[in-house]
Amino acid sequence: MKAKDIPTNERLIFALDVAEISEAKALVKQLGEEVVFYKIGMEMLMSGQYFELLEWLLARDKKVFVDLKFFDVPETVGRTINRLSKYGATFATIHGNQALMEAAAENKSQLKILAVTALTSLDRGDLDDLGFKCEVQDLVISRAKRAFEAGCDGVVSSGLEVPFLREFVDNKLICVTPGIRPLANTDDQKRVVDVKTAFKSGSDYIVVGRPIKNADNPAEAAADIQKIIHSCF
Repeated sequence: MKAKDIPTNERLIFALDVAEISEAKALVKQLGEEVVFYKIGMEMLMSGQYFELLEWLLARDKKVFVDLKFFDVPETVGRTINRLSKYGATFATIHGNQALMEAAAENKSQLKILAVTALTSLDRGDLDDLGFKCEVQDLVISRAKRAFEAGCDGVVSSGLEVPFLREFVDNKLICVTPGIRPLANTDDQKRVVDVKTAFKSGSDYIVVGRPIKNADNPAEAAADIQKIIHSCF
């Protein structure tokens, strides 16, 4: 399988999951050149300064992943994606059915749409509770196929399922893998892998949050992950 033409230092996406814009900016400044790509999610949205942060990042030549997992009736999602596409972000997440994915794809312009397959915080028991009786990998493959057919650019998928996606879905599909843990995992992410495993399995990007943010030296932690990524390509 041929790797996509992605700058190696952009394959690490840092999850800028903090509550206030001041904390976000301080982290970005601390990380410096070690991180090029940032994911901003729902917690920052509640600050009222989400788009201020997005524009601040873009002004510093950073790439932005809007992780708001849009889920509503297709027409509403389509209009939302159309407006979001004007801001200059690279990725945005959606979470829904075929019609929703198609509406997002039709309105994305240069924005790349990522469909969520199954959250990495879910395990077999959680899927049973939600009414999914199939295996996790079967659900992920099905959703990834449908996303590709709908015109989405990629999916968000655990590294555990990426090898199966690469077997059954066109390699043009971008795979972004969250829940990366360089060391033993003790938090709420259940279906996780380490950096090397993610890329060997076929992931195109990894999302790392707490292992960098909570490190004694976040920039050093990010640099260490970048070294591992460079060794994979």
